[in-house]
Amino acid sequence: MTAAREFPQFFITASNPCPYLPGRMERKVFTHLIGPAALALNNQLSHSGFRRSQNIAYRPFCEACQACVSVRVPVARFRWSRSFRRVLAQNANLTSTLITGDEMRGHFPVFRAYIDARHEHGGMAEMDETDFTAMVDCGLVNSRLAEYRFAPGHARAGDLAGAVLLDLLDDGLSMVYSYFDPALSARSPGTFLILDTLRRAAHLGLAHVYLGYWVEGSEKMAYKARFLPQQRLGVDGWSETGPLPVSP
Repeated sequence: MTAAREFPQFFITASNPCPYLPGRMERKVFTHLIGPAALALNNQLSHSGFRRSQNIAYRPFCEACQACVSVRVPVARFRWSRSFRRVLAQNANLTSTLITGDEMRGHFPVFRAYIDARHEHGGMAEMDETDFTAMVDCGLVNSRLAEYRFAPGHARAGDLAGAVLLDLLDDGLSMVYSYFDPALSARSPGTFLILDTLRRAAHLGLAHVYLGYWVEGSEKMAYKARFLPQQRLGVDGWSETGPLPVSP
């Protein structure tokens, strides 16, 4: 195969309504993660602000808007606030296991309940179990599903509380997608999944946790501004920033 054919081909989507900022339109640039180069390409593109969905790597490509900012947390210097430690304590009776897509048990009902409660009008609202399995089990990159179940002795021992799909990159963990039992919202499960991913990255000796896009003005993405210090990707590469503005 020639070098020209090995180079990935990039495509641009048509304009669609932005899922984060009402009244705006979005476009994405994307490529397919295929073949023996998929793992290395996913690493490279993740460093450049791309995100992964199944075997697609994409990033925003909006002509009149730069609101989407790729953010990552430097693991060794993360600030463990009192409120973060309280969230860890609230979820101390959950056990975590890294599994592959074919080891899932009872995940789709939790995912479905999460989507119906939090994103019923989002792009995943119509996903069935086949779509869900395809999302989790790409098979072309180094990914694992971290599942969280109630520990022995709890009234719900063995029940699934939530999960996060992780890409294992050469310099960190990328949180591809997470979901949880919406009945557990009082425990701040979304925050807990990020905090435990930071602990996992520290245990593995990895430098960063990639959180995806923070979007100024989007209430959905405002929570990402809480995880500090934080690095964001600009025209000159990754640079550390102070607290990001929090959406009202």
